[in-house]
Amino acid sequence: MKTGVIVYVVGKESMDDTIDFEEAGKRLNIKADRVEVVTDIDGIFDVMHAWWLLTVKGMKLIVCMIAEVVSRSQLRLTGQELRLCG
Repeated sequence: MKTGVIVYVVGKESMDDTIDFEEAGKRLNIKADRVEVVTDIDGIFDVMHAWWLLTVKGMKLIVCMIAEVVSRSQLRLTGQELRLCG
């Protein structure tokens, strides 16, 4: 079964547009076939859009994990997750 993960980044006070969220998301070493990172900075891209994208890409199990910004280039998973599909 293909697995997709949505990493939802919280903590507006430490976010700015100089952080490369895609690269920071890769450094989390999440075991999944595909990972999408969602932030408030993106504006249009949200959890629903990421879920749709993962579904279209054939993911059968989709989980949303919450992460917070630790430094300008690092995210930390909070341990909270929500199964969205599968």
